[in-house]
Amino acid sequence: MSRRILIVDDAAFMRMMIKDILTKNGYDVVGEAADGLQAVEKYSELRPDLVTMDITMPEMDGIAALKAIKSTDPNATVIMCSAMGQQAMVIDAIQAGAKDFIVKPFQADRVIEAIQKALG
Repeated sequence: MSRRILIVDDAAFMRMMIKDILTKNGYDVVGEAADGLQAVEKYSELRPDLVTMDITMPEMDGIAALKAIKSTDPNATVIMCSAMGQQAMVIDAIQAGAKDFIVKPFQADRVIEAIQKALG
């Protein structure tokens, strides 16, 4: 059974890049969200196996969205995506329950490795 993934990033180009990597590797992208508020709504609606979550977004940032998702589903599997130089935010995200983080620009093998590790 292919794993269902929700992609969250305010940049359509980044969502497209991740989606491309995931679909080529047999994952099922069940939804996309452009900000944290959409991410929380889509998560409860779609119940994906994993979420890739950008940190810096309008409306609600990725860490707030991560906390909101974790409050409704403590077992949620979320991998944070961040640009270089956001180490402090990455630490906050891990403390808030993120399983891992991947750095932009994305490298396909690192994305797949993080997802495989997070899904066990």
